[in-house]
Amino acid sequence: MGTTGQQRVWRPDWPCGLGVLRLHRRGAGDPTFKTDDARDGGRTWRGIRTPQGPATLALAVRPADGEVHAEAWGPGAAWALESLPAMLGAEDSWDGFEPRHPVLAEARKRFPHARLGRTGLLMEALVPAIIEQKVTGQEAFAGFRMLVLRFGEPAPGPGADRRLRVQPDAATLRTIPSWEWLRMHVDPARSRTLVTAARVADALERAVVLGPQEADRRLRSLPGIGAWTSAEVRQRTFGDPDAVSFGDYHVAKDVGWALTGTPFDDAEMQEFLEPWRPQRGRVPALVAMAGLRRPRHGARMAPRTHLPASVTRPR
Repeated sequence: MGTTGQQRVWRPDWPCGLGVLRLHRRGAGDPTFKTDDARDGGRTWRGIRTPQGPATLALAVRPADGEVHAEAWGPGAAWALESLPAMLGAEDSWDGFEPRHPVLAEARKRFPHARLGRTGLLMEALVPAIIEQKVTGQEAFAGFRMLVLRFGEPAPGPGADRRLRVQPDAATLRTIPSWEWLRMHVDPARSRTLVTAARVADALERAVVLGPQEADRRLRSLPGIGAWTSAEVRQRTFGDPDAVSFGDYHVAKDVGWALTGTPFDDAEMQEFLEPWRPQRGRVPALVAMAGLRRPRHGARMAPRTHLPASVTRPR
């Protein structure tokens, strides 16, 4: 891996893979997430901004030995290695979750070792979630990519050789002028939300130790942040099993189609998921793992050709 960094070999008590990290990848061109070809060791690389500073984290699984091999560089290296088990799902438990539906029971059998990981990094999840509000995935991923390339920084150590980068910090986000956001195809409504969140980033990050409910309260007290954005953040930051992305373009429709044969709207999904509280989020997670998406008919949602001046309600 080039210059030797700090290393850790972790032996989880279940067959642990790196699939849980895919939730943190924002499109194929995400500059903060790289995956080596299998011929090069199949390592997964992440550029992370930790409370101690930026870090490059490289991970590889050795299934035959039951080990995860990790190496990290930069000021945040020790923090990243210490957080590794939680990131891969060591703190998650499916105790108390009852599938209650044959489709979910079958999905659980197919993925018996699935875990929800937690990063403990709220702003890392919040920035791309805001950029993804009410736009196509293509537009959202492009906006996030431009933000990281223009205003982020090279990841430490050999991460820089792989063009791996770290998201900009809150102080940088606060200084980005309005015209630069427009150049990145982030409209004024979302850029205002981003800058507002960056101004109170310390208070938001402190909510990590207080749990997902307090984080939800603080997030949704900010203009432009609603149920969808909060859920997307809590899924990644806390591995919150009750976080459901209400307001998503696909989730309710896919859950309804997979479990009843008829796509749901948000209100129908909310009622349907109530028996699984406080683990409602595991239901759409299992549906997604099993690849149970309703058939896509008609034209896809098209990228916008203009930038609206406002968003009607928080997402």
